[in-house]
Amino acid sequence: MTAKSTSEQRLPALLAAAVLVAILPFDAARAEAACSASRIDLRTPDGKQTFAVEVADDAAERAQGLMNRKTLAPDAGMLFVYDTARPVQFWMKNTLIPLDMIFADAAGVVTRVHENAVPLDLTPIPGGTARFVLEINGGLARRLGIAPGTVLRHPAITQDAAWPCN
Repeated sequence: MTAKSTSEQRLPALLAAAVLVAILPFDAARAEAACSASRIDLRTPDGKQTFAVEVADDAAERAQGLMNRKTLAPDAGMLFVYDTARPVQFWMKNTLIPLDMIFADAAGVVTRVHENAVPLDLTPIPGGTARFVLEINGGLARRLGIAPGTVLRHPAITQDAAWPCN
C-alpha cells in the first residue's frame, strides 16, 4: 500500500469546489431572472419580498377581486393588471379582510400605498394613475418596508420595466 501525496489527497476536494464555483453563479443568475405568473417579487431598500399571486387581468376578475374571502395567506396576494395606466380607485365592498393596496406605474414602480383598508367599507380608495395594483394582507406593507419607490417584478410588467424578468 502506497501513501498518497498531499496534492493527490486534495484533488477530489479541489475538483468538487471547482464544479461548485462554476455552477453557483449560473444558478444564482438564473434564479434572479426567473419570473412566474403565479408570483410577484418586490424590491425595497430593505431587501426583497415574494408573494404568491392570483392575477386579475380582465374586467370580471378585477370586479370580483378578493371579495367574500375569509382569509388570505400571509405570503399571498392579488395582482390587478390593466392594459394601460389609468386613474384607479378601489373599495372594500364584500371584502372581509383588511388589505394593503399597493399602486404601481407601467414600469412596476410603486407610486402609492393605502394601508389597512377597512373590510366592507364602501368609501372609495383613490390610487392615482396606476397600471398595477397589488393587494396583500393589511399591515404587511409597513412591516416589510413597501412604500413609494419599491419596485415590482412580474411577467405582466414588460413595458420599460424597472426590474425586468430577464
